Order: sequence, then C-alpha cells, then structure tokens
Amino acid sequence: MPAKLEGKVATAPPRPTSTRPVSVAALATIVDAHLTGPAHADVQVTGVTLRAQHVVPGDVYAALPGTRAHGADFAETALANGAVAILTDEVGAAKLKDVPVLVHPNPRSVVGTLAAHVYGNPSTKTRVWGVTGTSGKTTTSYLIEAALRAAGRPTGLIGTVEMRIGTERIDSALTTPESPDLQALFAVMAERGITDVVMEVSSHALELGRVAATEFEFGAFTNLSQDHLDFHPDMEDYFRAKAKLFDGRARKEVVCVDTEWGERLVKPDTVTVSTTGADATWTASDVEVTPTGEQTFTAHGPDGDLRIELRLPGSFNVANALLAIGCLHASGVPGEAIVEGLAAVQVPGRMQRVDEGQDFTAVVDYSHKPVAVALALDAVRAKTANRVITVLGCGGDRDKGKRPLMGEAAAARSDVLIITDDNPRSEEPSSIRAAMLEGALNTPDRGEVVEIGDRKQAIEHAVSLAQAGDVVVVAGKGHETGQEIAGVVHPFSDVETLAAAIRKAHR
Repeated sequence: MPAKLEGKVATAPPRPTSTRPVSVAALATIVDAHLTGPAHADVQVTGVTLRAQHVVPGDVYAALPGTRAHGADFAETALANGAVAILTDEVGAAKLKDVPVLVHPNPRSVVGTLAAHVYGNPSTKTRVWGVTGTSGKTTTSYLIEAALRAAGRPTGLIGTVEMRIGTERIDSALTTPESPDLQALFAVMAERGITDVVMEVSSHALELGRVAATEFEFGAFTNLSQDHLDFHPDMEDYFRAKAKLFDGRARKEVVCVDTEWGERLVKPDTVTVSTTGADATWTASDVEVTPTGEQTFTAHGPDGDLRIELRLPGSFNVANALLAIGCLHASGVPGEAIVEGLAAVQVPGRMQRVDEGQDFTAVVDYSHKPVAVALALDAVRAKTANRVITVLGCGGDRDKGKRPLMGEAAAARSDVLIITDDNPRSEEPSSIRAAMLEGALNTPDRGEVVEIGDRKQAIEHAVSLAQAGDVVVVAGKGHETGQEIAGVVHPFSDVETLAAAIRKAHR
C-alpha cells in the first residue's frame, strides 16, 4: 500500500489547457492493442492517467497490473470520474464490461506511447535534456538549468527535489514521473513557451518505460555505484537500464568517463568529460577550494578554457559541473552564460550549509549510497582539521546489501558516527540500524559509534557534541520534508531540525 501523507492528499499533475481529440480506434492501432467493448469506434480521447482518482472526462484510464492490486479493480472510480476507455491486459479486461477496452499483453510498455500521441508528441516541441547515473543527477540538472536561464532560454525542470515550469514550482513524488504524467507535463511546458526541459532519468524510469516515446536532445551520464539492488538483480542489470538512455533515443550523448561504466557508453561521436586525467573532450585542472567549501577550477574544452566558480563543495561536484558544461557547450550556450549560471547554483539538500551563527559547520546532504556517503565525508574532511560528526540512517524496503557498506563508509570517515533512522517504511527500524552497525563496528580505525533511533534526537545529540571548528553532517534525506514510518509519512526536514537544534543549543 502506498504511504499516506499526514494531512495531505496527493494532487493531480498538471494538464495542458487543450488537446486535440484522438479516436480510441486510432490509439489501438498506434499501440497495437485489441479493442473491445461497445461503440468504441466513435469514442474520442483527450487525456491519459494511471490513477483512477486523477481521471477527468475524456481520459483513457490505464489499469495496470500491480504487486498488490490490479488497476482494473479501481475502474469504477475512473469511469465515475469520466474515463471514456480503459487500457489494460487480459486479466484486467476480464473484470470490465460496458466500456471500450484497449487490451495489450503489456500495457505498461505502451502507455507512454499512447499518452505521447494523445498530447501531440510534446517532447518534440522542446529540447529535453536527460541526466542519468547513480549520483549527481540532481546537481547536474540544476547546473544545466541555471546556465540555460542565464542564456535567456525559458526552462523546465523535472527531478527528485522538484518540478518547475519556468518559475512555478510543483512538488515531485518520483525522480521521473509516470509516463502519462510526464507527457502531459511536456505538453504544459510546450504550451507555456518552455524551450528546454532538464530532467533526471532514473533506472526505474528507463526499465519501466516511463520515458517511452520521449525524444531527448541530450543524454548525460554521471557515474554508477551500488544502489537499487532491491530492484535490479545485480550491477550489470543496473547498468543496462541506465544504458537505455544511450540506445539512440538521445540526439547527443555526453558521458563522464572517470569510471569504466562511463567508458562503456562511449561511441565515436560521444562528448566525454573527465576529472581524473583521462583523454576526454572536456577536462578540469587548477581546482582551488576555499575554507568554506566553494571551488574554482579551469574547464578545458574544444574552444578554449572557462574559469568556473562553484558554490558546491566536493570533487564530485567538479565532475558534475564538467558534465553540465559538456552538454551546454554542445547546445551552443555561450561561455559567459555557462560561467554565470554555474556560479549561482545551490542545490537543496546537496551539501547544503545550515548557518545559525554557530562556531562549527553544519551540512545536510542527500547521500544515501555507500560511494556518495564516502565522497561527501571526504569533502568535509578535506576542509577541517577538527572532528567530523555524522548522523546517518538507511531506508527500509530498499537495497539491504548497502546498509553495512554505508555504516562502514561513514565510520571510517567520522570521529563520531550516530546511526539513526531514515525512512524505515514497512521494516522494523532496529533491524536496519543493526545492519549498519555491523558494518560500522567492523571498520578498522573507526571513530566512536552511537545508536539513537529517533532522528530528531540523533541530530540534537550531534549538535550537543559539536565544538568550534567541527563539522556536523546530517546525511541521507537531504531535501526531503517527510519521514515514512509504517506506511505513514510524518513531516520531517533535516534542514529545519538541524537549524532548530543549533538555535536551541546556542540560546
């Protein structure tokens, strides 16, 4: 069962103000579905959704099979809300009567194509920039989008933290929206004059067809490390899912070749970037870091050098910036706009400073993978001679294999590690912490390890330990504003909780 938001009801995604009706018979032909039901030839469709509660008159309701229920079980609600036809499989079709039904053996695989056709193939009316990889998708997307705006291009943003149409912000539930919502969003953006849409593309989105029928101007690859092995059986399968963005669906491909995973994606016309000295289209040198973590570096490219200023700490953000630069240059964005845009970016929940006038540094970061935790803590360790105090948990109902690895990565780089809860979801929180503790306590030369299940208390304890010059890192949840426990999402913000703890300690 999906998590419930305390006091909130999930809102329907935006729709374009008008669409040209398409006959259900034409749609059946486009997706090679068998059409059954009464008077189907004359039915006109103007929208598509996977959610019965979001149906509006004129919609096709996509009733997909699920792990716990079949979408066809909610057809009555969809029809009451005005659905004019239903896309489903044979199992779903057997549950339906007196309604036009498009029957397909794998309806999920074609719902994106169907939605794209209903909304007029909107991804062809904007430039879509797709960014994939394990870490850095959000930051790279923000960097690209900021430089595009500096160049005067109207932009849209789709990702983990938020969706934006110009300056209008829309809450984001998934890194990549479900395919009908995504196609509708593209149509809204095109309707409002957006020329460039920058979006994160998750492995789930590629594997489950959420970006089916999306035409990409750019496909960009950051890196690959262990994550989502609850969904993918192994790293090779995870990589194959990411590699789908580079199967020809993107007109231009830009790849970071600092790892073997990136090297495997390179083709003769691929734009490559590297921060490790590999032969690449774009490279970086002369990295300088200020005491507060801001960075400057020189980007070397085909048309000369750019001196880049970043507000984002960490060597990994130099790689993210270089990837963004490779994309932007290939799109013809002027160097001065690239420099201006990148210098202004601060990404919510990504190495985000929390400053309440305290004499120690406080940082919130979204790192929730072993490599990301290591990189974040290495970045703060590099700029302090004092202690690093880390608060970290692991999410429930996700890849269990990374829990001891995250405990190990944090313990090896922290003077004090406080293991706490993240989003336990349906799991027993203590069992998640136990797996992390196993990795942490078996780490040679580790610092002190403390277990405090309550996340608020864990953060407050970290603040109580902090002395002048120390760094407190609260990792794992970043920008999130809720904590999911036993199927309920309770309001919780690491940034707000950390700030409140600092104010309380310094009253």
